Amino acid sequence: MGTPQKFVSIMEEALLLEILKKKLAFFSGGKDRRSGLILTIPLSSDHSNVDEISVTLNYLLSIPSEKCKSRGFTVIVDGRKASWNLVKTVVLMLQNVIPAEVSLVCVVKPDDFWDKKFTHFCFWKEKNRLGFEVILVSANKLSRYIEPCQLTDEFGGHLKHNHMDWVTKRMSFEKFDRDSRMLSAEMSCIINAAKNTSQPNTALTEKGLTADPETIMENGRQLTQELQVGGEGGPREDVIGLSIEGESTASGRVSDILEALRTKHMECRELCRQQSRMLRLEDLRQKITEVVNWFEGPGTDMLKDQKGIGNSIRATHAMQQKHEEIENLYTEWFAVYVDLGQQIGSSLTSPEEDCTGELRTLQERLNEVCYRHATRLEYRQRLLHSATAFHGLVQELSQQLDGLLGLLCSDVLMADGGVAQQNLRLLEEKLQAVDGVWQGLQEQGRTLLELLAQPPAHEAWHSGDDGGQDDEPETAVHVQEILDDMALRKKRCEDMVDVRKLKLLQIIQVLKCEDDAAQAVEWLTELHEALVGRHVALGVGLAEAESLQDKHTKCHDVAQSTYEYGRELLQASVLMRKSLRYSGKVSGDALPRLTRAWKQFSTASDERSQRLQMARLFHTAADKVLEVQEGGGEGAARDCSDDDRPERDGLAEAEALGNTLLERLNMPVVYPDGTERFFGSLDELAGSADNVREKLQQLAELRTSHDRQTAIS
Repeated sequence: MGTPQKFVSIMEEALLLEILKKKLAFFSGGKDRRSGLILTIPLSSDHSNVDEISVTLNYLLSIPSEKCKSRGFTVIVDGRKASWNLVKTVVLMLQNVIPAEVSLVCVVKPDDFWDKKFTHFCFWKEKNRLGFEVILVSANKLSRYIEPCQLTDEFGGHLKHNHMDWVTKRMSFEKFDRDSRMLSAEMSCIINAAKNTSQPNTALTEKGLTADPETIMENGRQLTQELQVGGEGGPREDVIGLSIEGESTASGRVSDILEALRTKHMECRELCRQQSRMLRLEDLRQKITEVVNWFEGPGTDMLKDQKGIGNSIRATHAMQQKHEEIENLYTEWFAVYVDLGQQIGSSLTSPEEDCTGELRTLQERLNEVCYRHATRLEYRQRLLHSATAFHGLVQELSQQLDGLLGLLCSDVLMADGGVAQQNLRLLEEKLQAVDGVWQGLQEQGRTLLELLAQPPAHEAWHSGDDGGQDDEPETAVHVQEILDDMALRKKRCEDMVDVRKLKLLQIIQVLKCEDDAAQAVEWLTELHEALVGRHVALGVGLAEAESLQDKHTKCHDVAQSTYEYGRELLQASVLMRKSLRYSGKVSGDALPRLTRAWKQFSTASDERSQRLQMARLFHTAADKVLEVQEGGGEGAARDCSDDDRPERDGLAEAEALGNTLLERLNMPVVYPDGTERFFGSLDELAGSADNVREKLQQLAELRTSHDRQTAIS
């Protein structure tokens, strides 16, 4: 119902504003000689609507106070532009509107219109019935009844009047008066309701006001300024309110209204603030109670149900997932706690707050409960995180030990030393990996045991309806048992690793011996090939032959040492294989190969040694004979009768050695297996033979010389 009434009021105000703008009647502010107000009604044939004139008169006559009305009104009816009937109708209308307050009605007549006698007779006839005097007067004679300074310029006066400005400011004044009355009534309701209740009421706030007090008061201040400062021809403030001596002017009335509004608004605002503080405190109390009840109820129950750390990483992961779900629930309530803390903090720092003691008590209670639960959540999170890492390392170490044990239980079959070395390195790497995981497990175990030994010291966690206690001691015993079990498994694997490493080292030694023996065979074979293929030269003379024989002797001694060392390695390898029961890479043909290589080399070496020995003997004998011959040629010719048998014998011996050596050079080396092979190439053999033949040629010439001398003698 309120909305239609408000709509009608707005519509009536708009209609009245349009009627007032037509200037059908107005108060100019002028006064008659009795200090009564002058009401001017400018009639016109264009504006002959009697109802609108009646509305205008009713509105204008509602403005002056009763005291002002008691002085009476002088009405100027300007009929110069209207018909006689309209003038008569308006004059008669005054009888119905303000018959008692009208002192005089001056009808301004046109100069050449209406019958004076007729009009005068009519108004004289109605004088007793009207209750006021009506006179007809020309505009230029109106000053006989009203002072010119109280008349507007259309009647030859000097009074300035701006009707449109008056209408605007009067409407503004009435709107402000109406709004302020409504606002004052609303604030009075709030004040009375706040004083009559001791409980907080959400309805008692400034938000319940239909208008903003600050806006209305600002409008009043602006209206006061407009009323106090009138423009040229603009209305004076006493015209707006139509006040008389001893009454407040329009600006004064606005100021009084503003002061009353300001006082009531301050009282209303203070009461609303008190209500707001009471509501805020009650809201904080309810929210804190709700948070504390949740923490002490469902939150505590959920945390008490979370016990132990699980027996495996899968179980711990499940516990951690459940704990994360609980943390998500707690996060929502912690957000409420933070918001409440900020609200309490802002309330405590507010100078208007008068319940700081209760707020601090609520804050301490809230902080204590939330801190206790946050500590427990953090402890549980760290415990599960540490347990997850611990079980993960236990699982990793168990897998490492299983892999190491599987490697230790496999058969050791190495084809060569490289594979054995690789297996040894693999074993050491796995053992180092186990040691690394074990070190991490020990550190994580110590961390976990320290956490279990220092749970949050809050009594609320150690007592409950079920009378149960935290299970940290049992969990600590379980963790220690796991550490002891893993330590025992690790010790067993380490013992097995030591045995396997020793066996691998021995196998590596066996394979090393056999490889060295194989190297000896290869070296002897290569030495034999070099001996037979390249060692052909026998030397040009005795010195070179002796030098070659010395080098060959040393080479033979080194080869013999290599053979003997290889044989010792193979013998040791056989003994270690038997002790290790190692059958990998059986080397049953190693010793025969070594023996065969040595026999081939020694056969060729012996042949080479014999040839060098024969060459040395040949050069010795030949050089001796040739030296004797050279010594005899320098002296006197020997006597043919001298005894030259020893010389002949030496010559024969040298020639025999040379021929035998030539025959030996042309013979192959015969090996024990019946195979044959020549030393060097044909060119190399020819070169060595040419050296021998050259010296045999010298011996042959010496023999020829002896035979000739013998024949001469």
